[in-house]
Amino acid sequence: MPKKKHNYKGELEQFPSTKVYLNVNYLEKGNYELHIVLKNKLIKKTTFKK
Repeated sequence: MPKKKHNYKGELEQFPSTKVYLNVNYLEKGNYELHIVLKNKLIKKTTFKK
């Protein structure tokens, strides 16, 4: 018997306009580089390790 696929849906209220959330729970372990871009220009580059 094939497994039944489940579709989950959720709605969130609007986040505050001054915060950006990045959930890294499902990323593989390793080193990452985050680029923040505004109007095609790099404004912040940071690295982190999971």
